[in-house]
Amino acid sequence: MADRYEQSMMDNLYWWGVPTLFRCPNTGPEGQDIALAGVPHSAGNGTTERDQHLGPRALRHVSAVQRRVHSLFQIDPWSSARIADVGDVPFPRANDNEDCIERITAFYRDIDAAGARPVSVGGDHSITGGIVQALGRGELAGGQPVSFLHLDAHTDVFTKVAHFLGAKKSAAHWGAYLADQGQVDPTRSMQIGLRGHPRSLDWLQPSYDYGYNIVTMREFRQRGLADVVAQTREVLGDRPVYITFDLDCLDPTIAPGVSNLEPGEKGFDIDEAVGILHAARGLNIVGGDVVCMMPTKDSPNNITALTAAAVMFEMISMIAENVARA
Repeated sequence: MADRYEQSMMDNLYWWGVPTLFRCPNTGPEGQDIALAGVPHSAGNGTTERDQHLGPRALRHVSAVQRRVHSLFQIDPWSSARIADVGDVPFPRANDNEDCIERITAFYRDIDAAGARPVSVGGDHSITGGIVQALGRGELAGGQPVSFLHLDAHTDVFTKVAHFLGAKKSAAHWGAYLADQGQVDPTRSMQIGLRGHPRSLDWLQPSYDYGYNIVTMREFRQRGLADVVAQTREVLGDRPVYITFDLDCLDPTIAPGVSNLEPGEKGFDIDEAVGILHAARGLNIVGGDVVCMMPTKDSPNNITALTAAAVMFEMISMIAENVARA
């Protein structure tokens, strides 16, 4: 029988044991503060880059080697909050995007009803639409629309056509249809890091039309982290906050295994991205997701999966810190 130090070493080996997210117990959301979930969905991207459904499995593979404590926050999130891996959303009709989005919503309504705050790994960015259809105006949000803290190279407020290569509630549409449904308040939301891939000079206009607060990558470089964080905290305020993190907001040298890479303009480095995430520290975070990982394009050292897990750890730690303070 291993003692607790030996067990701790074993638990930090990614190739040993059952690969739940961050070695959390695999159980339902009832009685949990935080529900970790996988959303292995890729039919909402509408392109040939469909391996995003392999993201949850890739992150489970490496998540055991992530930090167990947060040195900046001075907390152990795993003991500060009750956290479980609630499994993956099932998709028996995985190639039917619209069916999948509704199954995501049903899955997360159960999580919302249980009072557990979900932190998820996708999957393409269409999963955010399915999740927030459940959380917007839900129990965790106190009946209010959520405010987005959205880090991305793209707006995902695509209103020029009604679908993206056949997918209606697509990875490019959720920022618009959630606002139309009243599930999100764009005027109290932030879109940060936008830098491409423009096909027209008015590519940002739909986001402006909806009232989103936009900070392009170029503007971020001009203003600096502290100024953008201050704006973000003012905009989000006391609202229920949902964080959605598209890995393509990072520079491709940091996260090469993502869909829709955006070369030509430097993306965030990891410290900048984490600094922006920390703008939500202490706010009412109702959930978050990390999306658009493509493990089949990742480096052999799994750097994109490891980076995605690190981002997920930051979200978990901020929510756990709130739980510990409650």
